[in-house]
Parts: sequence; structure tokens; C-alpha cells
Amino acid sequence: MANPPAAGGKSFLQAIATVTEEAPPPLRVVQMEGLAVLKIIKHCEEFAPALVTGQLLGLDVGSVLEVTNCFPFPTREDDEEADADGANYQLEMMRCLREVNVDNNTVGWYQSCLLGSFQTVELIETFMNYQENIRRCVCIVYDPSRSSQGVLALKALKLTDSFMELYRNNGLTGEKLREKKLSWVDIFEEIPIKVSNSALVSAFMKELEPESPVSQCDFDRLKLSTAPFMERNLEFMIGCMDALSSEQNKFQYYYRNLGRQQSQQQAWLQKRRQENMSRKAAGEEPLPEEDPSNPIFKPLPEPSRLEGYLVTNQISSYCNHINGVAGQNFNRLYLAKALQED
Repeated sequence: MANPPAAGGKSFLQAIATVTEEAPPPLRVVQMEGLAVLKIIKHCEEFAPALVTGQLLGLDVGSVLEVTNCFPFPTREDDEEADADGANYQLEMMRCLREVNVDNNTVGWYQSCLLGSFQTVELIETFMNYQENIRRCVCIVYDPSRSSQGVLALKALKLTDSFMELYRNNGLTGEKLREKKLSWVDIFEEIPIKVSNSALVSAFMKELEPESPVSQCDFDRLKLSTAPFMERNLEFMIGCMDALSSEQNKFQYYYRNLGRQQSQQQAWLQKRRQENMSRKAAGEEPLPEEDPSNPIFKPLPEPSRLEGYLVTNQISSYCNHINGVAGQNFNRLYLAKALQED
């Protein structure tokens, strides 16, 4: 016969419920299978410069999100029938994967981008839609244009908890952002990616490796001209600067209207108080000092700061790209100079 729990202790079911209700550990790393990485790169490179997306499948294990497989979404036009076909395609693919005993748990999605231009309102809305059904999800972003420069431009992103809370409550106003101390760098959180392979795949790769290493000079790395890449980055950054300027004009217009409304309110209150003084002198009841039906007392809606924050994030990304490419170019120039002197 089982002994009852001691006084102040918990039963087994209570302990299980407590563990279940505990908050999950923070996400520390995204562990991707090499096959999944190759599938993402192949899909994005084949359709570049067109943008493509796909589904990520895997497991959520503690602080590690494992991505073991993926499949692409079909390219389609933006209409309701195409959206319904896309949803049916996803369900059918996951059913087929389940039948062949492949991980079919959705852990996020991947998408391609052009020169790092992925920070959009659509990305945030997609994150929020995924978060309704999945506790934790990530977006893997692959940039074929940057990868052509010799860097594997693959990153895992998620929204920060503080930003998601404000976004759900429509609190992206200046006052709320100052209260939460949320700046433009606190929208996205980049999670480190770790690429791993099974022991069988590693053994197979070892078999494919030649006995003697192949010595081959990669002269493409010594090209001194990266003008097209720098040019496009600068063009996109100038476009973002124009967008940021228009966002600032919106807020200047809002604050001008707010100042004008406050001046009208003060003038109206002063006039009402003088009128009430006259009514008191005549022995009449004073009128209320606030009139909700008056348009000047209607609060002006403050524009959302989301667009401005996203554009600022994008400008920072372009600056980092230009800085990285410029640093590599300087190294090549110094190397070429040293070779010529010798």
C-alpha cells in the first residue's frame, strides 16, 4: 500500500503538474542537420533573386531547437485560393513525412532575402501567427547574394519576449517604449546556429574524403573589385534613409498637430473659465470645464514606431555589411601591395 504524502509535501500528480507549468528554459542554440542546411541553400540558390520560403521540421528539446528536416513551399500568387492550396500542401507533406517516420513537428520556417533585407512588418506578423500554435519557433534567413562573397549568410532569428508583449497589446508608442526601455535593437534576437551530422553521415563523408588533400588556388578570393556588391548595399541604404526620413516627417506632423490641439484646449478652457466667472456673478450654475463632444478634446492617435524601428534595424544591417566588405577589401589591397613590392 502506497504511503500518503507527508504534510506539506506534494503528490506525484501535483509534482508533474508543477513541472509542466514551469516556464521553458530560454532558447540557447539552433542545432541544424547538415542535410537541412543543404536543402535550404539549394532551394534559395535555385530561385535567386526571387524570394522563397519553406517549413522547418524538428524537435524542441530544452534550450536546444533541433532542425532535422525541411521542405519548400510552392511559389504562388497572392490570392485566397492559392493560400488555401498552400495550406493543403503543407498538411499533405507533413502527413507523408509522418508515414515514413520522419520528424514532422513544425519548429519554424526559412526564407531567402536579398542583401539582408528581411526586417519587415510581414516577418513580424508571420512570427506572431506561428506563436499562436507553437511555443517556440525560429526563422532561418539565408542570403544568396552575401553567400556569393565567401560568407555563409545563414542566421536564426526570433522575436524578443518584451517586443511580442508590446506588439500584442498595440503598445508600440513612445510612452510604452520608454516605459519598457525598448529600443530598435530589441526587436529581433539572433540565436547561434550549430550544424551537426549523424555518426553515419560523418563516417560516409570520411569515406568520400580523398587520401591526399587537393591543393587548388581559389583566385576568386583575391579579386579586388567588389563594386557591384557595395553599390547595391549603398543603393538599398539610401532607400532606407528616405523611408526613415518619411517616418520622421510623420512624427513631426503628429507633434505639430498635438501642439496645436493643446493650444486650442488652453484657449477654450480660458474662455470657459471667464464665462463661469460671469455665471457665478450672475448666480447661475457654472458650466463643466471639459466637453467630450468638442473635437479639440478628442485624443490624437500616435503613429506606431514599428516602421521606424525596422528601417533603423535595416540601415544598421547594411552598415555592417559595408563595413565587413570594406575591411576585406583593405586586406586584399595590402596583400596585393606587398606582392608587388616583392
